[in-house]
Amino acid sequence: MTEVLPQTEASAADNVLERVEALAEYFAENGRANENLGKLTADVASTLKDTGIVRMLQPKKYGGMETHPVDFMKAVLTAGSADSATGWVAGVVGVHPHELAQADDRLQQELWKEDPDTWVASPYAPMGVGTPVDGGFRFTGHWKFSSGTDHCQWVMIGGFVANPDGTPNRNDVRHFCLPRKDYEIVHDSWDVLGLRGTGSKDLLVKDVFVPDYRVISTEEITAGTAGRALGLENPLYSIPRGVMFAGAITTATLAIAEGALAASIAFTRERTGITGAATKSDPYQLGSLGAAAADIQASVNHVLDDFSRVYDIAAAGKVVSTETKIEVRRNQVRATHRALAAVDELFLHSGGASLHLDQPLQRFWRDMHAAMNHIVNVAEPWYNTWSRSAFGMEIPPNIKL
Repeated sequence: MTEVLPQTEASAADNVLERVEALAEYFAENGRANENLGKLTADVASTLKDTGIVRMLQPKKYGGMETHPVDFMKAVLTAGSADSATGWVAGVVGVHPHELAQADDRLQQELWKEDPDTWVASPYAPMGVGTPVDGGFRFTGHWKFSSGTDHCQWVMIGGFVANPDGTPNRNDVRHFCLPRKDYEIVHDSWDVLGLRGTGSKDLLVKDVFVPDYRVISTEEITAGTAGRALGLENPLYSIPRGVMFAGAITTATLAIAEGALAASIAFTRERTGITGAATKSDPYQLGSLGAAAADIQASVNHVLDDFSRVYDIAAAGKVVSTETKIEVRRNQVRATHRALAAVDELFLHSGGASLHLDQPLQRFWRDMHAAMNHIVNVAEPWYNTWSRSAFGMEIPPNIKL
């Protein structure tokens, strides 16, 4: 009998990436169906779950893989370059286990002990208020932009803790975790220009009790110090939460740019101009294509290299410094803006035929612009913060590190 050896971190990640690569054509073929439905189809969501991508950052003791963050980001890039919405949901939902691994073990057991494939939605924006009561909080709020929420069984959402007079304490933001029975999805709330297939709908919570152990204080997780304090040996859990979450959004955005590049090449390969000449022989077309490809690849390489860098810092037993976190965020926003400019060039050179809704390029272009409206991709505050930091000036209070 052949001995079955335990799966290593590297082989687990390789297996996920191989499955996602093998399914890329399937995800691409279902992109328009996701968009038309306004969320991932049930079949696409089930197939994505089967790849294991959402378990890559999950603790091994609860069926996860604890892979290197670069491996997770590569899987998101592969899924998202096939279909924007599929990659976006994989990135957003898949990054949540990174934080949840540092939460109370009772919560982790509720999430994953019976079903390691439980998906948890968000958003983190503090659009609710939790009033302290014995054993927990009474929680109420209304949130927007809960990506992939129809296919999730739990949610992790941001809220303020209430002052004694009931007003929100804006200096005390926590993440409240609720099972599906405790919140309502507003199904007609996602009618948008781009990323329609992500199903990023509104959520409502009405005076629900949330026990203490399901409420996460994020200061140490954000700082990257919680993992070691909890005895988590994998350097993955010593990477600051802001770097990880922003990185997942950044990577999902860059995946769209990679998809646009592939769609542009496919479209140009068959396209002819009004003179009957093949567009692929036009030197100006080829020049713009080559420049766009270089900028998109540079953006991806920049982001992945930064993830290797922060992982290595954590692996050396060090805390990722404020200066490094600022630099990484500067690089992330620069990468998405560089990729956006490349996608715009591709679309501007694609001609009127690319406007038809059966052409994937126009969908990638719309999805790219929709992704750039996510707060993670807003660049100017991070450029300003890095410059202020370089001169030893105070970091603006609205910058959360």
